[in-house]
Amino acid sequence: MTGDAATNTTRRVEIYDTTLRDGSQLEGISLTVDDKLRIAEQLDWLGVDYIEAGWPGANPKDDEVFRRATRELTLGTSTLVAFGSTRRAKGKVDSDDTLRQLVEAGTSTVCIVGKAWDYHVTEALGTTLDEGVAMVADSVEFLRGQGLGVLFDAEHFFDGYRRSPEFSLRVLEGAAERGASHLVLCDTNGGTLPDEVERIVREVVEYFRGDVAISVHLHDDAGTGVANALAGVRAGASQVQGTINGYGERTGNCNLTTIIPNLSLKMGIETIPADRMERLTPVAHHVAELVNMALNPQAAYVGESAFAHKAGLHMSAIAKRSDAYEHVSPAAVGNGTRFVVSEMAGKSTVMLKAAELGLEVDAPQANEIVDTLKRMEHEGYHFEVADASLELLMRRATGWEQPWFRVESFRVITDDLQSPDVQVGETTGGVSTEATIKVHADGERVVATAEGNGPVNALDTALRRAIGDRCPGLERVHLTDYKVRVLDTQKGTGAITRVLIDSTNGDRTWTTIGVSENIIEASWQALYDSLVFGLLQQAATDQAGTDRATTDGMPDRGEH
Repeated sequence: MTGDAATNTTRRVEIYDTTLRDGSQLEGISLTVDDKLRIAEQLDWLGVDYIEAGWPGANPKDDEVFRRATRELTLGTSTLVAFGSTRRAKGKVDSDDTLRQLVEAGTSTVCIVGKAWDYHVTEALGTTLDEGVAMVADSVEFLRGQGLGVLFDAEHFFDGYRRSPEFSLRVLEGAAERGASHLVLCDTNGGTLPDEVERIVREVVEYFRGDVAISVHLHDDAGTGVANALAGVRAGASQVQGTINGYGERTGNCNLTTIIPNLSLKMGIETIPADRMERLTPVAHHVAELVNMALNPQAAYVGESAFAHKAGLHMSAIAKRSDAYEHVSPAAVGNGTRFVVSEMAGKSTVMLKAAELGLEVDAPQANEIVDTLKRMEHEGYHFEVADASLELLMRRATGWEQPWFRVESFRVITDDLQSPDVQVGETTGGVSTEATIKVHADGERVVATAEGNGPVNALDTALRRAIGDRCPGLERVHLTDYKVRVLDTQKGTGAITRVLIDSTNGDRTWTTIGVSENIIEASWQALYDSLVFGLLQQAATDQAGTDRATTDGMPDRGEH
């Protein structure tokens, strides 16, 4: 722990999550109702204070979220929040549909957004500044009169405060005087820098003198979302709004998986419960799966590479004193140290990696692995991104051989069904791909043929057809991504290609690699390793189950 942690241990900052609304606005994300409810469960498990679930009345999906949330969600830590806007210009609160739908959403707390930039009031809304203030004040008063807790999002606050601080503060006063619990200062355009955020937040905090909580809501358009949040907290903000993994419109929102540990582990400020901090990495990955977007491996704290070490010179030192090379303990956020092996590796690196994998590797074997790695990476392999192929390579160096099947040969045939005079862009029949594979399994020779959507799919289907009954663990293994890279483009169609295959069994995801001048051969190498590694994982799971069953069946020798 660094900085002023020792003097700030009693201070607390609330965490308000907007993943279900702001986060879902990221291009490429489309959440179902079930997705939103499952994410809400994860956020509650993590221990955030507020979960903004959506905008009731904006679309049928959000309406269903609130209907089902009241029946299906049992939140132990978090408060569910419905989001909406102030009444319309020159409208009445008691006949405003947005306010009515907020009341009917069934949450104890709501958050409403209103204009805090005079330019938006006069130009976008086309009304007077007095009416702009009244829209906010009337709406807060109405919702408070319905027994609801109200947070007020001051939209474009930093832009508005730069241009006309008097008006922006009038808007905040209107919300505070009518009972808003939090004034949320929003950097909606995401272009404000940390020094200015800190100055403006401090001025607002001093203006209200603790009569109302000040919150910050930062976007990341200038790449400073997290830095801006830290600046806002330094200036006195007692709540930070953001999203898991930084999802959000355009370049995203303040990333809660970064701001939470920065505040708690670096600045000594309480955020989520301390005993839940280790849930940060699992939640980040779980939410990434639910939104169907691969988590950035370089993401601070929670990324797969956040505590990965590649430089061979440091390896032995890291093993002895990891705190000399890691800014926090990976376990504190639910992550772990990982040793990356490449052509830069030395014997100590390989030995550490073997220990991480639970393999017994002696010095001669380690030297052999180092030599093999350097030769293969010179040929185009890249093992630091192919964890499964690396583990299989290291196992084979110890004499291990996979016991499930042996491949005798395979063949792939592609038939072009196009007519000979077909024009570019026209199709008459398409392309048919067929694979035949010959394998030995359980003492039998098996020949299987299958058609597929391309050679990789055909080979995969043929191999599964040949050994599937003998290797039921393959049912859980599925290819999730397939990448091809040409390594020496100057050779044209004769270039060496590198193939990476990502696979999963539902519990774990892994990557395998193949390299060859023949793209089908490179694909086969990666596919073969992927399926073998999947069977290895299944065998480990089966063994663990057997061990548990044996232990459970043993007599209790403890004291009574």
